[in-house]
Amino acid sequence: MRRSKGRVSKKTRIMGRKVRRHTVTPAEIVKTFEVGANVQLVPRGNFEDYPHTRYAGRVGKIVDKRGNSYVVELKDGSVVKKFIASPVHLRLIKL
Repeated sequence: MRRSKGRVSKKTRIMGRKVRRHTVTPAEIVKTFEVGANVQLVPRGNFEDYPHTRYAGRVGKIVDKRGNSYVVELKDGSVVKKFIASPVHLRLIKL
C-alpha cells in the first residue's frame, strides 16, 4: 500500500519537535482580530484550520471572519490567495 502524501503527512515530527514552543493556551484560542489587521501565519501544533506550512511566516491581511476563524489574504508572487485560519495560527503584526 502506498503511503499517504496528504496535508498532515510528516507534520507531527516537524511541528512537535519543540513541544513547549507549540503548546496552545486558552488565551490564543479566544483571541480576536479586527478586519483589515495585518497578521503573520504561524502554524502551531494544532492541526485544525491552518494553511499549508509552506506559507509559514508570511504576512497577510484579514479580510473577513467566518465563525471562529478568519479569512486571510496574502500575495504568493503575483497571485493573491485567501486562506481560512483559526486565531491560534495567527499573530498580530504592526507595520
